[in-house]
Amino acid sequence: MKLFRFSQPIVQYLCLLVLFTSPIATAEDGLKPFVLATTITDKSISEISAEVSAKLENAGFEVIGQHSPYEDSAILVFSNPDLRDLASRSVRGGYGATLRVSLTSNEGIIELAYTNPFYWANAYRMQADVESVATQLKSVLGFEQAFGTGNLSLTANDLRKYHYTFLMEYFDDPSVLNYFDSHQQGVSIIRDNLANQVAASTQVFELALGPDADGKQMTLYGVGLTGTDRDDCSSDAYIMNRIDKDTPRHTAHLPYEILVYGDRAEALYGRFRIAISWPHLPMIASDTGATFFSIMCAPGAIEGALTKIAGGSSIKPGTEK
Repeated sequence: MKLFRFSQPIVQYLCLLVLFTSPIATAEDGLKPFVLATTITDKSISEISAEVSAKLENAGFEVIGQHSPYEDSAILVFSNPDLRDLASRSVRGGYGATLRVSLTSNEGIIELAYTNPFYWANAYRMQADVESVATQLKSVLGFEQAFGTGNLSLTANDLRKYHYTFLMEYFDDPSVLNYFDSHQQGVSIIRDNLANQVAASTQVFELALGPDADGKQMTLYGVGLTGTDRDDCSSDAYIMNRIDKDTPRHTAHLPYEILVYGDRAEALYGRFRIAISWPHLPMIASDTGATFFSIMCAPGAIEGALTKIAGGSSIKPGTEK
């Protein structure tokens, strides 16, 4: 069932009053969204990126996109036949067809991190056993520690029913960006709009996946959002500068995805997609200043940018003037 999506400032404020510091009760043996593989001090990001790309390719992965969302950062998006097969077995499983490696310079130390396959497969409700993928990445890239939830511990079951708190979206509450006459029409529109940098965007990757468990065709796009100016709430830098204060950094949160799913385009709504990378982030107060309140404008702005890329209308039903 679709949850009520609030947008008016007064409703957002009232929701803040019911938010609590730890969104889900802690549990033992929890999962975390990212893995710190290693830290490096004697090479540049470009050198490490080339080495990591070669290691992934030699291990049977395909680097399908690269993204440098802001200075001193780089992201490699990769996939392989196993991930694509697992994605096709799950309803809307396209989101889980890729993983990401990030390189981030943090106080003179370059952090090599990647997305934890166990965490994201559960967050995306995939019917998938990713243990072999996780084992392979540990061997190829390394493993120092999992990170990304602070003291909060999330089990697989927690992730499969995750939402940050009251009135906020679940995995199955995506933003529907546009409807098309066919799957191919949607692919063509999004491909063209990304090529033309609509909504200050860049294409990071395009990945055709075939049908999911319900028989609906899936094509996944990775989208970089550069923003029209420094105050653009949709931009990658705007969000990360305000909330990515932890060490190690959460750079592998990016890029965002558009899924052409059957004859529609959708994206995971910002209050889910951002929160799943920072499930421990407080709403209104922290020692570092990193809070969801500081990026309250971002989910709607991201939805608006992705809607333009998909060729949809930014005017929601009932809001016309």
